[in-house]
Amino acid sequence: MAEFKEAPAGASKGAQLLNWVDNRFPLSKMYKEHMSEYYAPKNFNWWYIFGSLAMLVLVIQIVTGIFLVMHYKPDSALAFASVEYIMRDVPWGWLIRYMHSTGASAFFVVVYLHMFRGLLYGSYRKPRELVWIFGCAIFLCLMAEAFMGYLLPWGQMSYWGAQVIVNLFSAVPFVGPDLALLIRGDYVVGDATLNRFFSFHVIAVPLVLLGLVVAHIIALHEVGSNNPDGVEIKGPKAPRDAQGHPLDGVPFHPYYSVHDIFGVCLFLMVFSAIIFFAPELGGYFLEYNNFIPADPFKTPLHIAPVWYFTPFYSMLRATTDVMVNVLSVVVALSAVAAVLKGNFRGLGKVAVLVAALVGIALLKTFDAKFWGVVVMGGAVVILFFLPWLDHSPVKSIRYRPGWHTYLYAVFVVFFLVLGYLGIKPPSEVGTLIAQVGTLFYFGFFLLMPWWSKLGTFKPVPDRVTFHPH
Repeated sequence: MAEFKEAPAGASKGAQLLNWVDNRFPLSKMYKEHMSEYYAPKNFNWWYIFGSLAMLVLVIQIVTGIFLVMHYKPDSALAFASVEYIMRDVPWGWLIRYMHSTGASAFFVVVYLHMFRGLLYGSYRKPRELVWIFGCAIFLCLMAEAFMGYLLPWGQMSYWGAQVIVNLFSAVPFVGPDLALLIRGDYVVGDATLNRFFSFHVIAVPLVLLGLVVAHIIALHEVGSNNPDGVEIKGPKAPRDAQGHPLDGVPFHPYYSVHDIFGVCLFLMVFSAIIFFAPELGGYFLEYNNFIPADPFKTPLHIAPVWYFTPFYSMLRATTDVMVNVLSVVVALSAVAAVLKGNFRGLGKVAVLVAALVGIALLKTFDAKFWGVVVMGGAVVILFFLPWLDHSPVKSIRYRPGWHTYLYAVFVVFFLVLGYLGIKPPSEVGTLIAQVGTLFYFGFFLLMPWWSKLGTFKPVPDRVTFHPH
């Protein structure tokens, strides 16, 4: 047990209170470790504000969610009316509801940008693999939270969107129908589904999400933050001052806390403008069909998830029988190329050919709907393996070959195109483009061990490059 420290003679009441707390809880110690004495690289740019913005939106979602739960009724006969009651009769209820609905989209905007920054600067590379894995788990958890919350307004798009997505699980071989029944709690999306989605959305998933956020931050502060140069400021060869502090770092507080407050102010200006002037944002944040009560007997003309799910939904729709046949040909050609030009010998060549035949047999055995579910889930799961897929000798995009930048740009364009196509009704041209985009998405990651090593890399400086302003 630690020794109790006495407050200095003549200390103020505030100092005495802080000393009393510190003797029983490491408040000052935590503040120093994670704020005033946590040294972050001094060359952070604007890409590094999205982590703190994600924390802000998480707080907004929790606080507004608490107030919404006070008036919401998780009953299929009353849910839609309770949302209308919140919007029309509860004082400031419309503001709380719009803050929550806009916050859901804002959460994904800042998280997507936060993840892309990690992709650009190699923030997933050693020693930050666990930080990235926790981040991907947060993203997966966030998708589950958003999907379950999307059903709660019990509008037409909520109901039919949940019906379509839950029915996808029935495509899983052997256990699919039972799995879909377990998720729904009934043979159709109904009151049982609403109740279990409500309980998961309000209690279970937020608890997991908060735990992952804490783990993400602790893991980050244990190894230190990355920076645009990808140079370790706390490494064994990094220069330090007489107190042992890295010369290329500055205390997070007050330098980056003030920096983040500026970013928060800009974010809140945009956030408020959307809430007060365009909360539906043209039907992207709140679909017009969701202002119609759920009707099990009337299907909307076009069912699509919210915009932040549409890239993955587009991949699901792109996985047709033709796509499966193309994948079978790709597997066969890859196996032949590996045998002819690879370093395999004897049994190695046989193993490659057998693995290819098994893969093609599996592709042909199960229908395209199942493989669509696999592709949609695999598009998220593959992110977890990024630290071991990137074999580049440098971390940051700054010191990679110029064509890497264009490759990342094409990746972003395809991701945005997939998101747009997922909102639109299916068409032959749209399906073809989505198939190309899906192949590029997976090719980007699966071929990364090969292409990430190609080209002429620029020399990485020993210390961070910093230009004061």
